[in-house]
Amino acid sequence: MTALRVRVPATSANLGPGFDTLGLALGYGDELIVRTRREPGATVAVSGVGAGEVPTDEANLVVRSIAHVYDRVGRELPGLDIEANNRIPHGRGMGSSGAAIVSGVMTAAGLLQRDPVAPLHLDEDRLLALATELEGHPDNVAPALFGGLTIAWMAPNGPRFKRLMVHRGISPLVLVPEFTMSTELARSLQPKHVPHEDAVFNLSRSALLVAALTQSPELLFEATEDRLHQNYRGEAMPLTAGLIAALREAGHPAVVSGAGPSILVLCADPAERLAAAEIAAAHEGGWRALLLAVDRKGATVEEIRA
Repeated sequence: MTALRVRVPATSANLGPGFDTLGLALGYGDELIVRTRREPGATVAVSGVGAGEVPTDEANLVVRSIAHVYDRVGRELPGLDIEANNRIPHGRGMGSSGAAIVSGVMTAAGLLQRDPVAPLHLDEDRLLALATELEGHPDNVAPALFGGLTIAWMAPNGPRFKRLMVHRGISPLVLVPEFTMSTELARSLQPKHVPHEDAVFNLSRSALLVAALTQSPELLFEATEDRLHQNYRGEAMPLTAGLIAALREAGHPAVVSGAGPSILVLCADPAERLAAAEIAAAHEGGWRALLLAVDRKGATVEEIRA
């Protein structure tokens, strides 16, 4: 029998102008302890976020993701006992579903690599492809898999990514509200066509954002301007839109985290992060301030004693 510990970070996608392209891994995440067994089936004991709410059998997203990988490589799924310690809030735009998918993909990869009869190694491109098949978009799963800042895109042969190191002077702040937001609803508010000038505006800002995050944090405020998706979604989460407006009026580079309703503030120093958290504390919405680091490792798997 094999026992693994799997850790996967939370993520923030889009980062303002980088819609469906840019993603950032955050130093806050979920952890699994996975043990194989001879008997078929799966059980999941959930603690933390989602306890008493998410499925605890084969319907669990982590288990479904493990099964998906085994099916794709033509192997028989072993019996599984899983302990899930979840910290990433659900429905808040911090990549909880992407983290569950990556947890499953990495668990499967770890087990397959340790198969005593026929070990199988899955490389980075295969891991990203498998996770994207389940998630639908690579912008959240890429940073969860590989850490840091990622640029993800779809090529004719499948999803691709480029990982970049984030400037060490950047101090992320995530503001998490009491209310949730459906990713499907957020996407439904997005128009199929946008004005030409808005598309050009976002192209310039997303290019500038890569430079700001990797080399020039002083450009973060301008680099996080967006005309492509946040304004269209604002009506569905007015408290988020209102707080972002207040933060930006005070000079803080605040954006919607993923599909929302959480807010990501890409601060250039810790003092700015505290000032932004104080503004959030005075606003309606029950905002919880998470003062985080950038996760530079991505998902990790280690074998432990069974």
